[in-house]
Amino acid sequence: MTTNISQWLSRDPDPKTRDELQHLIDSDNQQELAQRFGSRLAFGTAGLRGKVGAGPNRMNRLVIQETATGLGHYLIEQIKDAASRGVVIGYDGRPDSKQFAHDTASVLTALGIKVYLTHKVAATPIVAYGVRTLNAAAAVVVTASHNPPEYNGFKVYWENGAQIIPPHDSGIAAKIDAATELAIPYMALEDAEQNDLLVWLEESYYQDYRQAINKSSLLTPNSSTDISIAYTAMHGVGADMAETLLADAGFDSVVSVPEQREPDGAFPTVNFPNPEEAGAMDMVIALAKAKGADIACANDPDADRFAVAVKRPDGEYQMLTGDQVGSLFGDYLLQSQPNALVGNTIVSSRLLSSIAQSHGAAYYQTLTGFKWLTNVAMAKQSHAHPFLFAYEEALGYTVGDKVWDKDGLSALVAFSQLTGKLKAEGKTIWDKLEELYRQHGCYINAQRSIALDPNAPPIGDRLRANPPKEIAGKAIAIIDDLKLSMRYLADGSTQAIDMPVSDVLIYFLEDKSRVIVRPSGTEPKLKCYYEVIGDFPENKDYAQVSVATEAKMAELIEAHQQS
Repeated sequence: MTTNISQWLSRDPDPKTRDELQHLIDSDNQQELAQRFGSRLAFGTAGLRGKVGAGPNRMNRLVIQETATGLGHYLIEQIKDAASRGVVIGYDGRPDSKQFAHDTASVLTALGIKVYLTHKVAATPIVAYGVRTLNAAAAVVVTASHNPPEYNGFKVYWENGAQIIPPHDSGIAAKIDAATELAIPYMALEDAEQNDLLVWLEESYYQDYRQAINKSSLLTPNSSTDISIAYTAMHGVGADMAETLLADAGFDSVVSVPEQREPDGAFPTVNFPNPEEAGAMDMVIALAKAKGADIACANDPDADRFAVAVKRPDGEYQMLTGDQVGSLFGDYLLQSQPNALVGNTIVSSRLLSSIAQSHGAAYYQTLTGFKWLTNVAMAKQSHAHPFLFAYEEALGYTVGDKVWDKDGLSALVAFSQLTGKLKAEGKTIWDKLEELYRQHGCYINAQRSIALDPNAPPIGDRLRANPPKEIAGKAIAIIDDLKLSMRYLADGSTQAIDMPVSDVLIYFLEDKSRVIVRPSGTEPKLKCYYEVIGDFPENKDYAQVSVATEAKMAELIEAHQQS
């Protein structure tokens, strides 16, 4: 390890991380040194993400430069005219993001690759939008999204505008490994600009994204704007564009949480800048309550996710789940384009499938991760079934095909328009949810994790060797094994599954409940996803049915966790 540390010190261009590493050496902090040099941050389909600090298992300037070198070599090898088509680069408001983005640009331009670099912070969907509009070979966004302050990340988009999927992840990773043994190519940005290798994406580029969203047939401004909206950017980069798009759409009663409006990578008012986390929405809900707003909305720090709490009849605000928002979007958007293609992930609610069927739409399902939703959508869409909408339960939505990734900004506009339309009809979001549940059944979803013995045999293999026959007293009607790409039916017959291989088992029970299990890729635990469908008799109201369905869910979770 001593040799690796010495080599690192000799290559690291950043005096800050060199000093940090030297301090660890001088204090003989072997535990910390082992953590930082025992492995390297793995590059995968989500790119890189990790804590900022010195060493190959941290995010820092040397890791970024080596990663950019590997990416550049891979692009030149894989994509014709990659150098002239170029790479779009943008970054969020975290302390190191601008430096990391500029380092990436300096490396790529030194390799002869043209770079389009945002002149200021940019929401992730604004950067992803540029891939297709500029006909670029790829894009890079330096962001750790909704992770804690000590993290940063490096997200890569392919020439189709979507996040990378295999085999590109492993191909880039191999080139990064090779780059760790090479001298780092590096060109000052001033030189890159003089050599016509650097184009700054000025304000006109941001306005181009704005106009593209405004011109979307799915987000056409209408007169149903008589609602009040409370909004927070959660110390991220979404506020300017979010407020602008809402104003463009005719919403003039919008207030932002002032303490959370400007980018601040320290996230001083939230423990965890993820709208799904307890307490993260407290300030925007308090503002909504003070203003009597109809909805309290949030983007995560890079504005690719969207969250909303809706005012109830009692004046309190309740968060909608990602599945509830996704189902509402699906029904709303399919009303204007019923023959379209919509989709979600395997752990998201099947309610969207039922809604799509009722509209006569095409529906598809993918593995977890937005990279799959958009790449598969491109392959499945057709003239008869153009792509319309996709979502994942973790608050990610894409409306239309302007951005081939989740876009929390356009989702904010679409949900505001849905809310305004319902209010003009004398209805609320809760009324619409009840309509959907009455028509399709009351779908409720939940997630839990089970700790595993790290020394025990793989749980998936044990479940395959001895498949359960029932869960919570309900017979298993179908088992989908995505590792073996097979569906097993109760009558003994099998069917092939057309989906990438993944260590996932899906159990469909006789009462239409669903249990999904998959081992965590990073910790000794089993991730479990549950879905139950409650009946909605005509003589019951929403509250009664919700209580009964939640009880059914609690029973399923308890029985499965004990099994």
